Amino acid sequence: MKSPISDIAFTASVKAVQKQMGSRKQYERMENSGGWENAIPKDLVDFIGERDSFYLATASAKGQPYVQHRGGPKGFLKVLDERTLAFADFAGNRQYISVGNLAENNQAFLFLMDYASQTRVKIWGTAEVVDNDPRLLKQLTDPGYKGKPERAIRFHVEAFDINCRQHIQPRFTQEEIDALVQPLRDRFAELEAENKVLKRQGAARTR
Repeated sequence: MKSPISDIAFTASVKAVQKQMGSRKQYERMENSGGWENAIPKDLVDFIGERDSFYLATASAKGQPYVQHRGGPKGFLKVLDERTLAFADFAGNRQYISVGNLAENNQAFLFLMDYASQTRVKIWGTAEVVDNDPRLLKQLTDPGYKGKPERAIRFHVEAFDINCRQHIQPRFTQEEIDALVQPLRDRFAELEAENKVLKRQGAARTR
């Protein structure tokens, strides 16, 4: 029998804890009904295209984990095809922990958050560092962004899961706040203009 895709996260140890805590049957039903997917659908492509940051997890050959925040212009994490993602690796503090980890252990994990809609997406797979590929780097780079790309990182999707919204506290970017507040600013400007007209009309009547 073929193992379910979720086994990438639900190891024997994890399943034992699920059984102990009473949630194993729930996840068995999920697996039997189709389980997780490994091909990025259109709605997830759209979600990824709206992200301006995510977290990349890697580990050393000895299993020492490391999580790094990656940021850039909106949509800098590109969907190359339904099983492949990629992004430009911008110059930073020159520690190169993620790059060094991937040189000896290609297992990787992406964690994407949209606090405004309380949505989180977890993506398991493998990643490779791609040097000296100007064509790919051009595809991944926004000319208007100030970051200097040093290389590309290509991510091969093995499984993904869109989690529940429980315990995610809504937060908003400055762009999202501006979009919400702008109608109020516009209305305030209209009222100010109307008030000035009324003041002039009132002053004219008293002359």
